[in-house]
Amino acid sequence: MKRIHDPARATRERLLRLERQEKARAEARAVMDGVAETVALAKGRGAAFEPPRGRKARAQPYRRLSGLEWLETKGRIGKEARAAGERYGAVYRRARMDPSIPSTLEPKAHGALPPGQSLKALAAHAQSTAQAEAALAACRRRLMMQPDLIAACDLVCGEEKTPREAAGGGDRETVRLEAVLKVALDLLAAG
Repeated sequence: MKRIHDPARATRERLLRLERQEKARAEARAVMDGVAETVALAKGRGAAFEPPRGRKARAQPYRRLSGLEWLETKGRIGKEARAAGERYGAVYRRARMDPSIPSTLEPKAHGALPPGQSLKALAAHAQSTAQAEAALAACRRRLMMQPDLIAACDLVCGEEKTPREAAGGGDRETVRLEAVLKVALDLLAAG
């Protein structure tokens, strides 16, 4: 079958293609503007980001830095302190991981398991949580149960906030929190 060349149709198709390309560019600009606004707002609250790098930097996402990563990149803590903080953060997050409680309006038999979970999986989850709680308690004993030291570790190591985010205040509170955290990390690294 021979195709007949229709100049009007070819022009319409070309215009539609150009229109779709311009629409895609406009959407990409809107997304980039939204990402830039979100990053700027988070930075204003104290979050730290690693900007995209490399030849295709525009196509790569921003990477949010944890408080410990940020402190190490700024040279404010060493590798040992960061490792101690990461260990604390891991047991903190695991200890806080409660099993989900199903919500339903159906009456169930007393002691029924959540759907899709075996008794063995539930017991393993509970045992792992108990071990993490014991490890967290041991870390807190190394911190001499001092509330400021524990709070600094919970916020920066456990919840992965930067000192500025965790302090929620001005520079004075940020510097104070950072100093308290350094002492806490030194105690954890020494233990």
